[in-house]
Amino acid sequence: MNIGEASDRSGVSAKMIRYYESVGLLPAAARRANGYRNYGDQEVAILQFVRRTRDLGFSLEEVSELLALWSDKKRPSREVKRLAETHIADLEARIREMRSVIRTLKGLSERCHGDERSECPILDDLAKPPPRKKRA
Repeated sequence: MNIGEASDRSGVSAKMIRYYESVGLLPAAARRANGYRNYGDQEVAILQFVRRTRDLGFSLEEVSELLALWSDKKRPSREVKRLAETHIADLEARIREMRSVIRTLKGLSERCHGDERSECPILDDLAKPPPRKKRA
């Protein structure tokens, strides 16, 4: 099948298929006599796997590790679980950071009059130097 058909079946755009090939997540496609890429069911399965892992927020490096584990039928499931749990912890940390940002922005927004006045606590706060990070 051509790249358009592989795209339709996998839900991955043709542009991303080319990108995934270029970074090694997808093996380089065989070429037809006319030079067009030719994909099979295995490549579509890989693309579907990559799309699902990307939809879940895994980085390209993590996707590569998961692909290798998926391909290795003798893999220990603990490796997969370790990657998933590490990703969960990263997501939870990002959620905490986002909640903190939301609280800060809500507080600033509540202090802004939002009228014709030029004073704006939001802009005043954005102009402040960043807080110093605590050293461990």
